[in-house]
Amino acid sequence: MPYLILDLEMTGGETGYHDIIQIGAVLANDDWKTISEFESLVYPAHEENFTAAAEEVHGISLTDLEAAPLPYEAIENFENWIRKQLKRPPAASLTDIVVCGQSVINDINFLDQMYADQNAEWPFSYRLVDLMSLSVVFYQIFDANKMTRPKSYSLKAVSAFFGLQREEDTHNALEDARLTYQCFKKYFELIPHLKYVP
Repeated sequence: MPYLILDLEMTGGETGYHDIIQIGAVLANDDWKTISEFESLVYPAHEENFTAAAEEVHGISLTDLEAAPLPYEAIENFENWIRKQLKRPPAASLTDIVVCGQSVINDINFLDQMYADQNAEWPFSYRLVDLMSLSVVFYQIFDANKMTRPKSYSLKAVSAFFGLQREEDTHNALEDARLTYQCFKKYFELIPHLKYVP
């Protein structure tokens, strides 16, 4: 069962109005070992909705996107990468893949909207693993084991807890996907060493 750890950067925060402008992903096997990584800029379908506030977060400008693939090209490249890495033929099903991320439902909603806008069929199932939800559970276990834990559920706080951090102040989809992947991996490595005390 492959895991697709996903992170996106957008022109703003409103699904159906703002667009994806960067896709970052880590593909891992069921032992949480990296198979491959993917990164692509995406030219927004509605460039007029590009917000300055979003640019401050990710540092990507419209000028940076001039040569970026259009949404339909980005979708095709993304799916082709997954199938190639999993050694699957073109159009092979991807419904066994579990999509993972930090507050991943937001990214899935944006990606689903991009597929709908391009009249492309959604290739994944809606099975997901959310790092924030996992952190809620693990924080309770940490408390029960009298362990220190982060005070926040943010990716920055969780990754710092595991000794990880961003290389830059701005967000990058692939870097955040890598951080998220590493946090998932660290959590699963902790499981044999923890006891849940109700």
